[in-house]
Amino acid sequence: MRFLRAGDARGSVALTGMAALALLLTAGPGRAQETADEAQETAASPEVLARAAADAWLHLLDTGRFSESWESAAALFKEAVAKEAWEQQAVSARAPFEPFGERQLLNAVYTSSLPNAPPGEYVVLQYQTAVSEGRSVAETVVPMKQDDGSWRVSGYFVKPNQAVPRRD
Repeated sequence: MRFLRAGDARGSVALTGMAALALLLTAGPGRAQETADEAQETAASPEVLARAAADAWLHLLDTGRFSESWESAAALFKEAVAKEAWEQQAVSARAPFEPFGERQLLNAVYTSSLPNAPPGEYVVLQYQTAVSEGRSVAETVVPMKQDDGSWRVSGYFVKPNQAVPRRD
């Protein structure tokens, strides 16, 4: 497993990820996944590539585009939950906290195995996210490398009022 944290010694790699994120945030609605795909071509580390894909996907959730988030998710995600069920689950899980605000990446862990998941390349991203009424939530997003080399989200979890400890 490898760890990448904000402020890590891999500053130039993190800067590339931030540049990709800036592009994602300024891109129009149809450009989010396309921009994430472009970032994959220029960045080297799996953590940066996975984060670009996760940030584009989270933007879809943050703007209420749950159907699009399902469409852009990993095949594993789509096999696990039907589109209509995902839309209902996403609304139900996120509604008590809306709106979702600033995210702080706490950990990015590359691994080739996860419990109850097939072997593959994964990055587990843990964010501390500001939400309504001055609260915060812990969001975990798990992009998975696809056969075509792209990174797509295979899992998403949100937990209320829990800090995710930083790994040192």
